Amino acid sequence: QVQLLESGGGLVQAGGSLRLSCAASGRSFSSYNMGWFRQAPGKEREFVAVMRESGGSTYYADSVKGRFTASRDNAKNTVYLQMNSLKPEDTAVYYCAATYYSDMRLLVSSAKYSYWGQGTQVTVSS
Repeated sequence: QVQLLESGGGLVQAGGSLRLSCAASGRSFSSYNMGWFRQAPGKEREFVAVMRESGGSTYYADSVKGRFTASRDNAKNTVYLQMNSLKPEDTAVYYCAATYYSDMRLLVSSAKYSYWGQGTQVTVSS
């Protein structure tokens, strides 16, 4: 089992940047594929990015590709989401999630993740 805690959210102007962190506790963090999702008010939870357990392969939603970068430091049990060129439509609660599921094509679905953090609010003003 793993516990996840996000941090780094806040209020930023359009065009600005934020870096989210997700600290994990528990065993075998480096064995999990790690995802980032977001949920805006009144909307479904939406896939943002997923990273292999080794950090060697990362997949992004089209809406964030080229602007967001996901990374992980297994020595620190932490994953990161660097968000640049932020837009008002990026406003949401951002969640990190962990899964043992290995098929990257299916990891765009929140249903494939077993463990979730509590989320951190990101608000982008226009």
